[in-house]
Amino acid sequence: MSNVLERRLQTELEQFIRDGVYKRLNFLDGPQGARVKMEGRGEVIILSSNNYLGLSNQPEVVAAGKAALDRFGAGTASVRFICGTFTVHRALEAACARLAGTAASLSFVSAWNANEAVPATLLGEDDLIVSDQLNHASIIDGVRLAKSISKCRTAVYKHGDLTDLRERLSAARDCRVRMVITDGVFSMEGAIAPLPDLVELCRRHDAVLVVDDSHGTGVLGATGRGTAEHFDMLGEVDIITSTLGKALGGAAGGFAAAAASVCDYLTQRARPQLFSNALPPTVAASSLASIEYLEAHPERVTLLRENARYFRERLLELGFKPLPGETPIIPVILGETAAAIRMSELLLAEGVFATGFGFPVVPQGQARVRCQISAAHTRDDLDQALEAFKRVGRKLGQI
Repeated sequence: MSNVLERRLQTELEQFIRDGVYKRLNFLDGPQGARVKMEGRGEVIILSSNNYLGLSNQPEVVAAGKAALDRFGAGTASVRFICGTFTVHRALEAACARLAGTAASLSFVSAWNANEAVPATLLGEDDLIVSDQLNHASIIDGVRLAKSISKCRTAVYKHGDLTDLRERLSAARDCRVRMVITDGVFSMEGAIAPLPDLVELCRRHDAVLVVDDSHGTGVLGATGRGTAEHFDMLGEVDIITSTLGKALGGAAGGFAAAAASVCDYLTQRARPQLFSNALPPTVAASSLASIEYLEAHPERVTLLRENARYFRERLLELGFKPLPGETPIIPVILGETAAAIRMSELLLAEGVFATGFGFPVVPQGQARVRCQISAAHTRDDLDQALEAFKRVGRKLGQI
């Protein structure tokens, strides 16, 4: 490696440490769950995982992955159209489409890949993509990629600001295709996109609506089918991208769900699909088992909702200021970055793993500890975590 590059990287890493933004990995010595064994810490309660339905270690999900390893081996060893695609991928894609309420779906190695593939593949230089200001980094990079590769026009509208979005769509009447892309649930806020208004606005302007439902799938709606079901609008979103790596077992992978023609075109032209190995069959099978488990056990979604409501209400009673919402993402606002990082450290010392976020990840003065609740949490888990919040909050003068 170039000595110049290595010196520069080392200098920047040292600055990360001084700035308090250096990320240290915590190593788990067991499966993800409500409580895990953390190296050097013993058992801790996890409040920082996207394992919303507690399916990461569900016996049926684990067994499906093991069986697929025996049946299909480790992987395709090449891309699907060259070497063949496994039948488990077809079954998974049918289940993803069923879950999302669309005619078809296409799986990817990650939801990041799905968000890269959709705009860059479907749009061209005569088109426009408009993205919500607080969209996930994968969407932001997907938009940048589309601008670079497909030469489409790009714009950003103020977060949730329908007037700003309307003006941007109106100003682009000369575009062949106008695409609007938004998170279904915004991961740092726990806020839900105003889907009914977005659908109406896109219809009025003949625009295509894309919703990344990574934090909505398995979480929102009576049966966990996501943001569209939450608003009783299944089948009314043009394209849904989502992940298999959060509520649906938490391993890896993602998908794009849409009309059959859209998914077929992505199969033909999407570079992350054409030039990358398929999702490992173990992951495909365990994800399929997660969807089937969710379909058979919608009470998991009800339990998740009840746990999230309980935790948010108890935090308010203690004197904290969690952002209001209906999702299991519960950000506790503390103000300054140092306060959020310090609270996270003290909570971990108390046996509760909840991550602190500050500027520039969130706006200045809006630093927070983000709690993520799971259906796997028992009431004892939540009460123990709340006691830790109370002790640490008092020590820091936050309550």
